[in-house]
Order: sequence, then structure tokens, then C-alpha cells
Amino acid sequence: FLVKETKPEEVFTLEDLSEEQQMMAEAARDYVDREMWPNKERFEKKDYALVERLLREAGEMGFLGISIPEEYGGLGMDFVTAMLVCDRISGATGSFATAYGAHTGIGTMPVYLYGTEEQKQEYLPKLVSGEWIGAYCLTEPGAGSDANNGKTKATLQDDGEHYLINGQKMWISNAGFAQSFVVFAKIEENGKVDKKLSAFLLTYDPENPNGIVLGEEEHKLGIRASSTRQVFFNNTKVHKSQMLGKREEGLKIALNVLNIGRAKLAAGIMDSTRRVFNESVRYANERVQFGVPIARFGAIKEKIARMAAKIYAGESAIYREAKDTDDKINEFAATGMPHHEAERKAFEDYAIEASIIKVFVSEMAQEVSDEGVQIYGGMGFSEDTPMESFWRDARITRIYEGTNEINRLVTVSMLMRKAMKGQIDLLTPAKAVAKELTGIPSFDKPDYSDPLEQSAEMIRKLKKLFFLVAGTAVQKLGDKLVHNEQVVMNAADLMIQIYLAESALLATRKKLAQDPDNPKRRVEIDLTNLMTWYAVDQSRTKAAEVIRNLASGDEARIMELGIKRFTKYDQAPDIIGLRERIADYFNKEGRYNLNGY
Repeated sequence: FLVKETKPEEVFTLEDLSEEQQMMAEAARDYVDREMWPNKERFEKKDYALVERLLREAGEMGFLGISIPEEYGGLGMDFVTAMLVCDRISGATGSFATAYGAHTGIGTMPVYLYGTEEQKQEYLPKLVSGEWIGAYCLTEPGAGSDANNGKTKATLQDDGEHYLINGQKMWISNAGFAQSFVVFAKIEENGKVDKKLSAFLLTYDPENPNGIVLGEEEHKLGIRASSTRQVFFNNTKVHKSQMLGKREEGLKIALNVLNIGRAKLAAGIMDSTRRVFNESVRYANERVQFGVPIARFGAIKEKIARMAAKIYAGESAIYREAKDTDDKINEFAATGMPHHEAERKAFEDYAIEASIIKVFVSEMAQEVSDEGVQIYGGMGFSEDTPMESFWRDARITRIYEGTNEINRLVTVSMLMRKAMKGQIDLLTPAKAVAKELTGIPSFDKPDYSDPLEQSAEMIRKLKKLFFLVAGTAVQKLGDKLVHNEQVVMNAADLMIQIYLAESALLATRKKLAQDPDNPKRRVEIDLTNLMTWYAVDQSRTKAAEVIRNLASGDEARIMELGIKRFTKYDQAPDIIGLRERIADYFNKEGRYNLNGY
């Protein structure tokens, strides 16, 4: 997305849903409204049994195998539909969202993507139906973000047929009610321990635990009814046929499955964030102070507009990424590649975008829930209102599936790796930007009669700004770039802002082309322009920090002029006016009602 132009017709929006997809979304949302929303208090009181029951019921309704092929009991639908159901089914509580995401993502997909046919036949029908619940045992006390530092061992026995697994895993979602574990360990053979992880499939039966011991439930800040425990393996016997993938392929499996988990995590935050927004708007219009609803005050309008702009951008990016992934799957499958291999390769190809949406949407959810508490005022701090539980549940999303700091770092490192492999040309645009900075600037102006052209032009400029920053960093630091994490994270922030603003722009332009007379188009234009303003504002600061660290003297002055050029509007929008119009729209509607919601 940094080096090629994406056309609006190439992206997917929620207004493009098929009738079947709409039915799936409505069924998932109805399930939430019927079974979860009325029971919110039970989730906060750590009703693990409720989460387990709902998860198994979700299997009976077909929600646990959306994209798993029919021959394994699934529905065989595309990734967009899987993301859509993950979005809608996660709206009431982070407790269920966590359990559902862990089961359908990291608990099930390793088997489908890397399992043998025998493993798939044994595990997938039970995981899809809800008979079994899946868990993913990667993290250890000394191995969090540094996953390959795990100490759990799988010792090959003298018979050459079995391993004994010994070790400790922690923060394992679904552990309290799981029957299937994906376990990562280093193989020990003849006294020598592998340098890389391998993966194994284990089943757990409390009547015959096979050396598996579950710790007590962790008492957490949020997602209180999700099961989170330590898992101990004490001479746990596993046959060699239960190895998942190849020996020492465990880290590769773990990382690629996390790519899926990151994308699904973003989707799994969206509906709860929309509901926070809706509750905030409702309360702001009901709460009267100084004789008027607080929704009429500018300070509250600013919050409502900012929340809406980021929600709109977030869902635009999520479904753009999902459709791009589906397109890539179909492209690989068309060559004769088996479908699971096509999926595996497509998820690898869109790992950068998965990390981007994970970071942005998790931070957006925290921001929106925090502003929800603020709009409620003192009542927002009370357990009697829904805001405090949303705020607590949102916090973990910046930590699991890889911390947002790690995701920022891997976003840039993956981009550089693609460039080194010749999969993407970063050098040509970087040289073009350097040449532009020393040349005479163009005085040609785009046609700004298009209400979105100003944002489109600014996004083009932000891409140039990224190449200015990234090119300078590579030139100055070379191989040492990876060790200057603040520079890398700032570059990642530029990528994030570009992708999110562009996703909103593309979605709005597509909908304008399809249905220009829809009255919602006006507010979508405003939301896009506001999101672009936020992207430019943050990018300006992040770029300046990097340049001032890496350059000095005349070189720094030239680059700072470049930052100014690439973040300067020809016709700066009336941001306060934008916010007023956006807030007035949602105050009138009373809820978030875009994209068919």
C-alpha cells in the first residue's frame, strides 16, 4: 500500500456484504443481544461456566468453523465472513471475545493450516462443533515476546516413538475448559536440545490428565470471565504423530498463526467499541447540565467526532485487509495450490497489515472506552454503568497477540525483509523523494472541488514523508536500525496512520461511486477528512523526532523543510467545523449507523 495505488473498487466495505453474510452478521449480533448483553454482570463476577456454555453453543450454531472447510465440519466461507462474525459476536464483553478469538484463531487454525490429514480429521470436527475447546500454549515465565526462549522440553524416548513434555506455560486463554492444546517445546534428543521450537497437539482429559496440571484461574483487571491459567506439563507423553508441522518449525507456526490472531483481534474489538460509542452518545443526549444536554457542548462534540472518525477508519481498514487476504488466497489457489497452503501463504503476505490493524484498533478501543468513561463522568467510574467494564476489557488488547510495541517493530522489520527479498521496491520511491526535496517544488494543484481530494493529496504526501524518514534511517543506521527502536516505532506509526487514513478514503470513495445520493455520504466524507487530519498531525510529530535524532546542520534543515512540505495542506480544512457537523449527525441519529450497522 506504500508503493502502489489502490483503487476504491478494489477494497471491500460493509455495504458490499452479500445476503448470506448479512444473515451471518445478524445471527451473531442477535446471539449477543439475547444471551450475552443481559448477562453482563455475570461476566464481571467471573462466571467461567457461562463463557464455556456460550462457546459450546456457538459451535452448535456454526460460529466456530466459519472458514474451516465443510469436510471438517465447517462452513467453508471466506476470511471476510470469518472476520465479520468475529466482529459481531464480540460486542458484549471481552470475556467471550477473548475465548472465542483464542478458540477460532490460535486454538484451531494451527491444526487446519499445518496439521496432517489425520490430525485434521481427529481435531477439527470436534473444535468446530464446540465438543472440544482449543487453547494455545506458547508463553512462559521467561518467554513472552521472545517466544523462542521457551524452556519447555519434549524429550525423545528410547523407543523413538514418543516424547515426554516437561515445562510450564502461563497466561493460557481457555485453559480451564479446553480439551485441545497446541503446545510449543524444544525437542531434546540424545542430550542435545534443539535451538528452535517444535509444536505438538495434545488432548486433555481431567479423568486421565497425562501429567497435565492446571493452575488456578488468574484474577485479572479485565476479561474477568475468560479462563486464564498456567499449564504445567510433567512427563506428559505424546506420540511423534502428534507433532504439528515439521521439527523446529514451531516458531514459524506460532508467528503465522499470530498473524491471523492479530487480524481477528482487531475485528473482535470493533463491535464493543461501537457499543461504547452508542452508549456515550445516548448518555450525552440524556444527561442535562446547565439546562441543556451535555451533547450540545463543544468539549463533548469533539470527543464524539474523534471517536466516530477512528471507528470508521478502523472498520474500513479491517475489511480492506480481510478482502485483500481473500483475494490473495484465491490468487494462490488458482495456481493449483491446496487451499490451506494458499491461506497460509496469504496470511504471511498480509502480516504487516494484520499488525497495523491490531495496533490501531486496540489503541482506538482504549481511547474510545476512556472517553466513554469521561462522558459519563462520575457515573462512568461506577460498576452500575457499562463503561468501566469496557475500559478494563480494552486494556488487554494492547498486550496479547504480541504487544503493540512488538507489532510496531515487526511491521517495519517485515517491510525491510520484503525489500531485501525484492518483493517490494522501496529504493525507487525513496530516491524520488530525495530528488524532489532538492528540486523546485511543483505549483500544480489538484482539483479540490472533489471534497475528498485534499485528503487524497495529503495521503500521497504522507507516503513521501515515510520514504523520507525510512530512507534517512536506513542511510544513517544501516544494520543498526533494528537496534534503534524509537526510530523504528516512529516509522511504524507513519505506516499505521497512512494505512488507516487511506482505508477510510478508499471506502468512502467507493461508496460515493456506488450510491452518491445516500445522505450518509456527507458524514462519511467529514469522517474521512477528520481522520486524515489526525494522521497528518501525528505523522508530522513522529517524522520530526526521527529527523532531529539522525540529522544535523544543513541536512536537518533540508529534511525539516521536507517534513513541512509533506504535511502542509494547500487548503487547510475547518477542523472544528468538521467536528461540529459529525457530532450533530450522530447526536441526531443517536447511534453509529454507518456501513449497514
